[in-house]
Amino acid sequence: MRFSKGRTFLFRIPKGKEFLNSVTEFAKKHNILIGTISAIGTLKNPKIGYFEEEKKQYKVIELEGTYELISAMGNISLKDNEPFAHIHVSLGDEEGKMLGGHLVEGEVFVAEVVVQELLGELLERKLQEIGLALWDAEEF
Repeated sequence: MRFSKGRTFLFRIPKGKEFLNSVTEFAKKHNILIGTISAIGTLKNPKIGYFEEEKKQYKVIELEGTYELISAMGNISLKDNEPFAHIHVSLGDEEGKMLGGHLVEGEVFVAEVVVQELLGELLERKLQEIGLALWDAEEF
């Protein structure tokens, strides 16, 4: 699939809001159906996931305290006909140790976000036999 660049958005998520819900709400409000996401900031009590292949589900790792959002990287595509944000994060603790994984949730202390809209064919996630909702797109 090929895409062209659409609009570029830079925004800040207010303190106390949940990160993933905020990105999804923003996408819906601006009718962003496909795009890429990057962000930096700080999250409180984030939950990250690690996909366990054998169980076909995410192991949720609950972190307590405040973590630097070193990097958030992800995308927006459709899932169940709605914009869906899929984001992975690198988090730093107070000792400079890094943790990372699939972002399940996180309360924003500070979050500066960039969304690059992509224009082209719709890109939809569908549940696969491995237990993940993946893009219904051609493989290379």
